[in-house]
Amino acid sequence: MRTPTSGFADELGQLDGDNSNVFGPELGEFSGEGNQHAGDADDAGMKTGTTTVGLKTDEGVVLATDMRASLGNMVSSKDVQKVEEIHPTGALTIAGSVSAAQNLISSLQAEVRLYEARRGEDMSMQALSTLTGNFLRSGAFLIVSPILGGVDDEGSHIYSIDALGGTTEEEYTVTGSGSQFALGVLEQHYEDDLSLDEAEEVAARAIKSAVERDLASGNGINVAVVTEDGVDVSKYKDIDQLL
Repeated sequence: MRTPTSGFADELGQLDGDNSNVFGPELGEFSGEGNQHAGDADDAGMKTGTTTVGLKTDEGVVLATDMRASLGNMVSSKDVQKVEEIHPTGALTIAGSVSAAQNLISSLQAEVRLYEARRGEDMSMQALSTLTGNFLRSGAFLIVSPILGGVDDEGSHIYSIDALGGTTEEEYTVTGSGSQFALGVLEQHYEDDLSLDEAEEVAARAIKSAVERDLASGNGINVAVVTEDGVDVSKYKDIDQLL
């Protein structure tokens, strides 16, 4: 399992060869009779889960995820990266099918580069959120539920994007099986005037809350801090290091 990296120039090659298993077996938890992929996983004894959170500040955005991947009742990986840089000042968290997640990330990275090459400027976060939603609505990336966070000329942005492509800009948001535990923490501690350091601590508290109550979340935290200067992804095996 590879460790988080902050360089954007090498991102397109990260999902090839030995780096193809970025997210582990399956991540995220989805329910519903219309979700055939989730039903197939349940029939095969596959249980999936994760917790990802995103929140914005005036200085930038913070995205955080746990590091566990599960297979049935077994923890199949304790070192999973679930947040990726997809734009010079944008990152994506993932809960969902691993193959779809890998394909979605590589597709977004390619489209961002094409946009920059053709227009001579970086894609805005609104355009990137629309592109992500369109990809998911196409049905080619089942089942993925990401959080998109980034900074552009208009400021900081956090987008909640569901598995069918519905896109909503939020102050803070959550995805995954530990969402309900993480959301309660964000509701209590999020404020409009948080600094980036304070936002990082709030995100860590939210992930810690989920890890303590959700069996499918755990084993540390990945944190992406996104500013106008770029994306910095770090990992911590001990969440208390951020508290």
